[in-house]
Amino acid sequence: MNADRDGDRNPAEGRVESPSVSSEAIMITTPEMEPHPSAAEAANPVVEADLVAGVGEPRAEEGQKRRRINLGMDRFSGLYVWAALIILFSFWVPDTFPTSDNAKIVAGDQAITAMLALGIIIPLAAGVFDLSFAGVLGVSVAIVAYLQSNGHSAWIAAIAAGAFIGAANGFIVVRLRVNSFIATLGMSSLLAAAEYWITDGKQITEGFSSSFLDLGSKPFLGIPLPFYVMIVLAIIIYIIIEYLPVGRYLYASGGNPQAARLAGVRVNRVVFGSLVASSLVAGFAGVVLAARLGTASPDIGPSYLLPAFSAVFLGSTQIKPGRVNVIGTLVAIYLLATGVKGLQLAGAPVYVNDLFNGAALIIAVALAARSARRV
Repeated sequence: MNADRDGDRNPAEGRVESPSVSSEAIMITTPEMEPHPSAAEAANPVVEADLVAGVGEPRAEEGQKRRRINLGMDRFSGLYVWAALIILFSFWVPDTFPTSDNAKIVAGDQAITAMLALGIIIPLAAGVFDLSFAGVLGVSVAIVAYLQSNGHSAWIAAIAAGAFIGAANGFIVVRLRVNSFIATLGMSSLLAAAEYWITDGKQITEGFSSSFLDLGSKPFLGIPLPFYVMIVLAIIIYIIIEYLPVGRYLYASGGNPQAARLAGVRVNRVVFGSLVASSLVAGFAGVVLAARLGTASPDIGPSYLLPAFSAVFLGSTQIKPGRVNVIGTLVAIYLLATGVKGLQLAGAPVYVNDLFNGAALIIAVALAARSARRV
């Protein structure tokens, strides 16, 4: 009977409606649940916010209002700091700092560091580290010096060696699935041994042709040619990253590899290619450095490791915060160089270079991680 009675009941009357709860009401964010990006992820970051159009428009409007008020401090703070350093040292050491000769020296001296920094933008955009680029630089210089001293043309061999080392890095990371930090750190140790083997632990100072040395020392408008080579390289990498599909593949692979794979991006190929490109640029920079110095020593590479990384991570907080980018990196290169040069002219001790770059790297990584969390 109860069953019959229940069967006669109007379904509309018997249905119990549960209170509707929106998905927004049950989303709870706690500090423990917030992601903590790694250094490479902090400097790169195509994340879901870049892939979803139209989400967070009110925030975008608020951000635009905020940018009008803070004069672009979230994107151009490096330019303001750079200008402040120039003004500070111009008053502090007026006889030597605010001169055209000093500006030309700074521009020329930082060309090699800038090339290396531009090169490691590519793997960092893909979400992997390359700690071997300084070793590739040293090996490239050693190969050039050895072949030049024996009367052979060297630049093709040095660049090819860089590409081969990058392919080895890519194979270890992609095929053997070794963490890029560990793989390239181990490779840098192997390359240090290779430098000593090629140079026999000695400094090579003879055998360089005058035409080859002109490539590194001959000035144009008072600035050595390596500066203009660096500018051309920066333009090429900028176009590749910002305007070509491969640039979007790099950022997508670094920001969210799983989503990139689902979207059809061949992430492994992108990572492999990024490591080859980084070593290729480092090998080319080694040729330019050999032409500039006219010498080779077994320990020439490691001194470029910290300045290049400092510039890239500091640059990721500029122009396009939260993402490694070419223009931000160049701003960071010359901001750091201006600070170091000013302190040196003011009479600071010789260790100020390492001190300044080390502090800049720590601050830059912290700022990059903060920018990534805001994206």
